[in-house]
This record gives sequence, structure tokens and C-alpha cells, in this order.
Amino acid sequence: MFESRVSLEIDLNKVRNNFLKIREAVSPCSVTAILKANAYGLGTAGVASALFRVGACSFGVAEINEALELKQLGARVRILGNLLPNEIAPAVANNVICPINDYQTAAMISREAVARQRTAECQFLIDTGMGRLGLPVAVALNEISRIIKLPNLSFSGIYSHFPVAYQGEDNYTSLQMQKFKELLQRLAARNIKFKEIHMANSDAVNNFPESCGSPFNGVRIGLNLYGFFDNDVRRSLDLEPVLELKTRLAAVRRLPAGSCIGYGRTHRLLKDTLVGTVAAGYADGLPLALSNRGYLLIGGQLCPILGRVSMDYTTVSIDNVPNARCGDEVVCIGQQNDNAIPLEHWSQLKGTHAYDLLCSIGSRVKRVYLNL
Repeated sequence: MFESRVSLEIDLNKVRNNFLKIREAVSPCSVTAILKANAYGLGTAGVASALFRVGACSFGVAEINEALELKQLGARVRILGNLLPNEIAPAVANNVICPINDYQTAAMISREAVARQRTAECQFLIDTGMGRLGLPVAVALNEISRIIKLPNLSFSGIYSHFPVAYQGEDNYTSLQMQKFKELLQRLAARNIKFKEIHMANSDAVNNFPESCGSPFNGVRIGLNLYGFFDNDVRRSLDLEPVLELKTRLAAVRRLPAGSCIGYGRTHRLLKDTLVGTVAAGYADGLPLALSNRGYLLIGGQLCPILGRVSMDYTTVSIDNVPNARCGDEVVCIGQQNDNAIPLEHWSQLKGTHAYDLLCSIGSRVKRVYLNL
């Protein structure tokens, strides 16, 4: 197979350094590295191996296939949201930490564990205000009291999740923590206690340091591992972006004034222009929002995008790079000479966040790992 036209370069030294900085900042809390969605599009196997080598021993994922891939490392792996019925058997068989959202699912996990003559490790997910999954905090006390009586289950932890921790001065997040702590106190009064207690995600670590203190003893970090932040979050951690997205010039042509560029004819050249066609488009992760607004780096120069980004190609003006040739490197995200295009610039243009953009990088883009 030939070399891919588009590559995503991931610097594993930066991934490791980000993890170590986060671990130091939240100490004595433990850190669970969140590697769901193929490590946010960066490639689970490469990122997990790099983190495991510097002491990451707990990983969080969304579903069973992601969990089974990581179990090969010998790490503790937890599914964060919920288990579908057909995922229970492989989760129990492979010692995946199972989330408990309701009595019915807990009973199915229990039956599977009994049938296999083993104990399934579980953790309670509490809905303190996310409104998506988990035992509603108002009924959690009595439900947990019922569930812990089920056979062949061990309950190592309890956790919740924040929907708006990126908003710094936010009473909603503080109220969630208060509700969670009150539940812990009521559980303790019934002599129900847990080894692992965690709520903080990347946003909370930055904005709500109290989420890293007692009674909490763990945090779950996803986006920050890769050096990115939610748009509005206070950046209290000194982290580095770990990736660069690169491709090549596919054509260089001089087109006359009046020429139309791209689908929809959304750009018409006002003068004779040296036009470069870049071998990457929205199938590779370039947002349509870059159309007629964004830039790409060629020869160290910022080159404005002309017309609409298409599936496989993007067209730019290269008047400021007169010596450009077909095959030259193009940096879509990252640095070239003294200029840089940060992922945050794309976020602003698209009106979205880094999660969306990272998970949109196409499957045909080759993941290249630096500093293995």
C-alpha cells in the first residue's frame, strides 16, 4: 500500500509529559486516562502504550470493544456510561469494571458473574445533574442499598459527571458536588463506603480544584491528555498540544481573474492568482467552516482557503509562496517555520470544541507516532 496523503503526527513524549503534569497537579488523586473513541481519534493502542510506560494503570472507555483492546495491556479498564445487555458477558469474562446505572442491569451482571463463578467489579454511576445516565441522586441511597445485596458483585467505587464544569463560576457544578457529598454521608451512615470516589473531568480539574480534594480521590482526564481545553475553561494546567495534521500540495496552477473556485462557486478570483490544490478535505477532518475563512501553512506562509472545502481537496491562494510545487508539505494543524495554526482556530470558525474536531479526523488519515 502506498503512503497516505494525509497524516496525523502524534508526539508521544508530549502525551506522556501531559499525563505526568496532570498527575502531579491532582496528587494524591489517581488519574484515569480516558481513551474512548479511539483515544479521541489519535489511536488507542499507540496512546495507551505510551501512557502505560509512565505509570498510567487505569483507563476509561465507552464500550466493550474499546475495553477489550485495552485489557491486553494488563491495565484496569472501566466502561464509563452503561453496558448494553450483550456486552455484559464479555465484560464480566474479561474483568472489565462495570458501571451500575440501575437495579435491572446490576442483576444481569450478577447472574453472569454467578454463572461464571467469579466476582464482577462494579462502580455506581450517580446522576447528580447530567441527565444522561446513572442512578438519580434522589433515589440512589435506597437503590444502592438494594443492589449491594446481589451476589458475586464487588463495588469498588462511586462516581458522577459534570455537564458544565467548563463554566468557571458555576453554581450548578458546585451544587452537583454538594448533592454527591450528601449522598456519600448518607451511605456512610448505613456503613456503605467505597475505595474510589471520583467526579472530576478535565474541565473540573482546571476550574474546580475542590473536585480533586477529599472526599474525592480520583479524576478522569481525556481532552487535557492531548493538550487541548474546552473553549471557555480556565487553563490552570500547562499542557502542550500533541498533534499536527499534514498533507501535500496536489496541484499548482495560475488562474485568471474571474475564475470560480469550488462547489457552489462561492469564490471568484478578483485578480490572476497562483492557486494551490491541497490533498485533504472534510473527509480527512477539515471542517466545512474553513471555506473562504481558514488558512493552511505552505512554505511557512499562511495561505487563505479559497471557496468551499470539498471531500478530498481544499483550494488555497499561494501568491505568497511563488516557488511552491506539487508534493510540497502542507500543515493543516500545527507549526511550520514561525507560523502556526492551532486547533482552537478551527474551533472558533466552526463554533464547536476540540472534542468534535479530534473525533472528526478521517479513518484514511494515517496516525504517525513520534518518540515511541
